[in-house]
Amino acid sequence: MNRVQLLVRLLAIRRVLIRHGIGELLAGSALSTTARWLLPVGRGGRETTAPRGVRIRQALEDLGPIFVKFGQSVSTRQDLLPPDVGQELCKLQDEVPPFPAEQVLAEVERNFGASAETVFASFDREALAAASIAQVHAARLHSGEDVVVKVLRPRVRQLIEQDLEVMYTLARLAQRWWPEARRLRPVAVVAEYEKTILNELDLLREAGNANQLRRNWQGSPLIYVPKVYFDYCRTGVMVMERIHGIPVDDMTALRAANVNIPKLAANGVEIFFTQVFRDNFFHADMHPGNIFVDATNPEQPRYAAVDFGIVGTLDERDRRYLAENFLAFFERDYYRVARLHVDSGWVPAGTRVDELESAIRTVCEPIFSKPLKEISFGQVLLQLVAVARRFNMEVQPQLILLQKTLVQIEGLGRILYPDLDIWQTGKPVLKAWMIEQTGPTATLRRLRREWPDLRYALEKLPLVARRLVDEALERPQAPAPNPAPEPTAGVGGSSRATAGGALVIAGAVWLGLDTPPLWVGWLLGATGLLTLWFGKPKV
Repeated sequence: MNRVQLLVRLLAIRRVLIRHGIGELLAGSALSTTARWLLPVGRGGRETTAPRGVRIRQALEDLGPIFVKFGQSVSTRQDLLPPDVGQELCKLQDEVPPFPAEQVLAEVERNFGASAETVFASFDREALAAASIAQVHAARLHSGEDVVVKVLRPRVRQLIEQDLEVMYTLARLAQRWWPEARRLRPVAVVAEYEKTILNELDLLREAGNANQLRRNWQGSPLIYVPKVYFDYCRTGVMVMERIHGIPVDDMTALRAANVNIPKLAANGVEIFFTQVFRDNFFHADMHPGNIFVDATNPEQPRYAAVDFGIVGTLDERDRRYLAENFLAFFERDYYRVARLHVDSGWVPAGTRVDELESAIRTVCEPIFSKPLKEISFGQVLLQLVAVARRFNMEVQPQLILLQKTLVQIEGLGRILYPDLDIWQTGKPVLKAWMIEQTGPTATLRRLRREWPDLRYALEKLPLVARRLVDEALERPQAPAPNPAPEPTAGVGGSSRATAGGALVIAGAVWLGLDTPPLWVGWLLGATGLLTLWFGKPKV
């Protein structure tokens, strides 16, 4: 997008905001002061007679997919929104206006090279649900299975790429002129979001995500992931088993079905922590429109998930630090939380751990021993932001998707069962994972994974040790004042060399297995090298 196109898009955004009177709604807020040119007050159009929640929802719909997804995320936190706004934003989850059936049929034909009537035994022209990026239609395969067909919106990629360029421009301006930008890293945040949303535009990738989640939870009593029909999947179309269930936020229907609500809420927390830490593959778009409840057995309710376009993973280092942070947090070990933040590089290396510990304790201590309904996460979030600013804590873009998902989980928990103790529910899952990561099973798993590299290193180790010995032997030696009789043919030297080589190999194996404490591996290796050095034959 060139500068002229960028300016045209910014002006188009401005016109939408003016038409819906968004500047008038935000008058007096910090946001309206910051973006006064974009949000002029008192110049609304014909839509400004509608209630404010409707105006905000319609403005987001008019602005396009990226803004709709923002509204979907915000809608999960009804506790932070005025009731009228929260109720309207919930409609963005599955009540986005659908695009016409003619365009749907054209997209199906473009992807398959054949009409929908040919590809499917039956195809419902009316959409089951419509979202910002795609919509789904009921269909039946020629083999008799009932399925849903997900079809991307026409021109959705162009619209998203256009708005991503707008976001990059605003992020670069912020990075240049806003003092907080160095810590908040707006360009890196937009780059992380770009990867996420562009991945969502490839329905073949989504099909792979769904199949991976299905394997991870095959046979689980907690959650069901529908089957994907890969023969019918294309970049712009995906076909999946049709499921039936109660929307997770339909409390009237859940109570009418006598669903065990506390168990359902606790299962949701367990699923989240298990996906993140056991599987390192988590559903990262868990707004109510994507989650249903199978109430066939009301005492053992099971979730059913759809829409797998956004999934998250973490590298091993971040996952380990997060688990340790959560556990320390659950145990109120604020010193450990502060220490981990320094060790992980999330705060500058020179940060005083005791000061960070005190600040974290001030924010976190009041929320323990309280049910979800009594915790104001909005206030906690604001206080943590203040702590982050004080200690120059940088935003970690790779964790944003996880943080967003955790916010959605908290929002679902508040809808389902506000008395849920989210901390005590998640703690056993984390402790089990940590034990698994540090126990014998984990050691064997790492050995099996790293064995090709370790074997190569072990094969080369004798050659490296031999070169070290040869280099030592080639160095000139100072004559001893009273030379001792030369020992007979190197039996002792040979045994010392063997012992030294064995110690070096043992140290390499210890370190290769990442077995704590690591200093043992270094000690074995150093002892072996010293044995090789001082045990060399005299010349």
